[in-house]
Amino acid sequence: MELILAVVIALVVAVAVTSGLVISGRKKKQLPPAEPPSTTPTITAPPAEPHVGDEAETPREEPRRTVEEVGLPTAEEATGTPAAVEDPVVAEAPPAAAEPEAPAAPEIEVPEPTAGRLVRLRARLARSQNSLGKGLLTLLSREHLDEDTWEEVEETLLTADVGVAPTQELVDRLRERVKVLGTRTPEELRGLLREELIALLGDYDRTVHTESPEDVPGVVMVVGVNGTGKTTTTGKLARVLVADGKSVVLGAADTFRAAAADQLQTWGDRVGARTVRGPEGGDPASIAYDAVKEGIAEKADVVLIDTAGRLHTKTGLMDELGKVKRVVEKHGPLDEILLVLDATTGQNGLIQARVFAEVVDITGIVLTKLDGTAKGGIVVAVQRELGVPVKLVGLGEGPDDLAPFEPAAFVDALIGD
Repeated sequence: MELILAVVIALVVAVAVTSGLVISGRKKKQLPPAEPPSTTPTITAPPAEPHVGDEAETPREEPRRTVEEVGLPTAEEATGTPAAVEDPVVAEAPPAAAEPEAPAAPEIEVPEPTAGRLVRLRARLARSQNSLGKGLLTLLSREHLDEDTWEEVEETLLTADVGVAPTQELVDRLRERVKVLGTRTPEELRGLLREELIALLGDYDRTVHTESPEDVPGVVMVVGVNGTGKTTTTGKLARVLVADGKSVVLGAADTFRAAAADQLQTWGDRVGARTVRGPEGGDPASIAYDAVKEGIAEKADVVLIDTAGRLHTKTGLMDELGKVKRVVEKHGPLDEILLVLDATTGQNGLIQARVFAEVVDITGIVLTKLDGTAKGGIVVAVQRELGVPVKLVGLGEGPDDLAPFEPAAFVDALIGD
């Protein structure tokens, strides 16, 4: 029985081995014969288009391996230089950027007192005396004062921009007094001419009114044409008021000229006066209104409003100036409206003054550039034309070269010693 079982197992094993050999032979027959290597270059097919949208294959996250795991050389092994050892605890933070320093506050200046300022600036004022004071003294000192001489006196006065009516009035008075005196020594003639010129300038109230009858700051509006030095005059006037012990708020209502507000603020910063300003091209009336409002809130003594320079021939601009005046008066009455005139413009300045006076009620005149080629007679002419006094005169480019007008000091500078 054991023999039969061994024979059966041997047969099963033989059959299994024979079947395996047959299947292996069939597979070898199905393989194609190996081709010899080709010398023709192989064209590689382009990679398949990546799937997009719903067909996109979800990327598989693979764990990152270190340099040692990959088997690549480290930086130290590649270069032979030991690598820097980093602090494993905390990396040093970059230094914080230094905060910019705040600009230093401008140094507050102390303007020189205004009392007697015109006398101190007499040398500059005397530059405009050539055609008026000295010319008249030379003519009146002639031995015989005939008609030709008096005609020369009239011509001298007219050339100095005194005006026709004031010239005729002055010549008549001089002829009468010289005839009565009889003798004409240089001292007598100088005294005579001084008296008549002072009388010709008129007896006006030349005070710049900066005190309001109501419980609000005094409000001063400065007007004028382009190029007369209006903004500079406003800044210098602020110095005059500060020198007299008043606190000032400036209103930069000149929004048309580039950097006008910056210029005015610079003047204000130098004496500690705050400047109220708005955007360039903004509404001047609104800024003027805000300036007075701020002045009331700060209990300032005076509010100075610098308006835009405008041509007297432009009706729209002049109407806007009237609007500024009306808006400011909502807080209270304007105490002073100063017209700035260039003294070198002569009779043309009178035309400008006449138009401004029709739009706003001019209460005072500021004559600038009276230290150069200006003719002193313009002071007389503009007062006669408007019936308004000259209250301030500009006699130079310095910050304290704006002086209250004093007729006696003015005439003394014209005729000399």
